Amino acid sequence: MKVLGIDPGFGRMGWAIVEIAGSGVRAIEFGCVETKSVMSFAERLLVLSDELRRLIKKFHPEVVAVEELFFAKNVKTAIQVAHGRGVIILAAAQAGLPIVEVKPAEVKQTIAGNGNADKKQVQKMVQIIFGLKAPLKSDDAADALAVALTGGSRARWEKKTK
Repeated sequence: MKVLGIDPGFGRMGWAIVEIAGSGVRAIEFGCVETKSVMSFAERLLVLSDELRRLIKKFHPEVVAVEELFFAKNVKTAIQVAHGRGVIILAAAQAGLPIVEVKPAEVKQTIAGNGNADKKQVQKMVQIIFGLKAPLKSDDAADALAVALTGGSRARWEKKTK
């Protein structure tokens, strides 16, 4: 199963393409889409939409996994990230792809075995699980790998139990 994992945002959107086969996992490609702060908010959302469509067209994922929002102290930022999530979900739905939304604690539990794991623990486990030689420089890409594995694992489980 090929999964597109998304760590949503509007300034930075982490993405990862992961293949899950049997008990093996492989990171095919990953990165981060950054929008410029000098752009209007609508232009930034358009960049996210365009990049997501490009990734879907290039990699042909079978499912899209998107991290849900967690409570943020800055309401304005939370609302902007929610708009980014909306664009992501819309692009995936328009492509006809199933969407799996995962909570941050679920990602931490799946990757690090602890729903309260900190960012460094998750990043270290992502490095180990995917056999990466060095820690990722982009937190957003590391989070997207974790989201892809979590969402893909859940999608496989749900498919088997139907």
